[in-house]
Amino acid sequence: MSRRLLVLGWHNIDPTPFYPADPGAGRRGFERQLAAIDRLGTVVPLSEAVDTLAAGGELPPRAVALTFDDGYADWLDAAVPALDRRGMHGTFFLVSDILSGRIGAWWEELADAFDRVTAPSLEWAGRTHDLSTPAARRAAQAALKDELKLVDRATRVEAVARIAERIAPPPPPRPPMFLDWDGARALAATGHGIGSHTVTHPILSREDEGTQRHELTASRRALEEGLGQTVDLLAYPNGNAGDYDERTMSVARGAGYRAAITTRPGLVGPNEPPFAMHRIVLTPLTDVGELFGKVARKGTGLARKVARRGAGAVRSLTPTS
Repeated sequence: MSRRLLVLGWHNIDPTPFYPADPGAGRRGFERQLAAIDRLGTVVPLSEAVDTLAAGGELPPRAVALTFDDGYADWLDAAVPALDRRGMHGTFFLVSDILSGRIGAWWEELADAFDRVTAPSLEWAGRTHDLSTPAARRAAQAALKDELKLVDRATRVEAVARIAERIAPPPPPRPPMFLDWDGARALAATGHGIGSHTVTHPILSREDEGTQRHELTASRRALEEGLGQTVDLLAYPNGNAGDYDERTMSVARGAGYRAAITTRPGLVGPNEPPFAMHRIVLTPLTDVGELFGKVARKGTGLARKVARRGAGAVRSLTPTS
C-alpha cells in the first residue's frame, strides 16, 4: 500500500489549433497511454484519493488519478469511451461560462488566428513581431502568450481579439470545440467525476479577491445546479506557481472546495496541502511508460522532462487550464 498519489492531467484528445497533431494521432496516443497506465499503475478516483489521504489512509501501490481540464467536446466521444473500455475513472474540470457560450477559450482563439495569418508582421505593445515564416509565427505566438498570461482576464480577452483582427481574417464556421450544458450533462451521466475550473478561466492570482471569490463560488454553484450533483474539487486555471497564491487557496477553502490541483509537477503525498496538489500534465503524445519509469527510479524532476518532451510535439503552453 502507499500514501503517494500520481495525478495526471490532459486537455483535449483530438488535435486543435493550440494542440496540433496528425489526424487520429491523439486518439491512438491516448489509447497507448491508458494501456501503459493499466499495466503500470492502479487508477483511483481523485475524490476518493483526496478523502483517503485526508483521513491518513493508504492508497493502492502506484495509485494514479486521471484528470481533464477545460471542457473539450472530444471528451464524450474519445476520452470517456477509452476510459470506460478499461474500467478507469476520470475527473473532468469544467469552465461554466464556456459551457454557457458566453466566452471562448482565449488560448485556442490566439492559436487559431496564428494558424490563419495573412499579415506579414504585427505591431503590438511597442514591438514588431515578424510573421513571415512558420518559425517566426511560432516565436511571436509564444511571446504574446507569455505576455498575456501576466494580465487580468478582461485585458487578455480584449488583446486576443485585437491581435486576431490584425493578423488574420475572421474564422470560418466549424463544429464546436467545447462542450455546452447538454454535453456537460451527458458527461456527468457517465459517472465520471466533475470538478470546477472557474467561471471564465482567469489566472486567479492576477485578479482581486472579490473576483477570485466570484470565479470560485459562482462556478461551483452553476455546475451543481446545472448538473444536479455536488462539485467540490477545483483545478486552478493554468495552475503553475504564481498562478494561484495563499489568498486563492483561502478563497477556495471558503467557497466549499475540499481540494484543488495545480499543474506543478510532482507526487501528492500525505503532508501536501490539499489546496496545492501536484499534477503532471500530458498531451496524448507523451510517453507514459517512460514517465512511470522516471517517477519510480528518480522522482518527479525527470518525469517533468518526459512530460515536456511529449508536449514538445505540440505547442508547449499549459493553459490549464
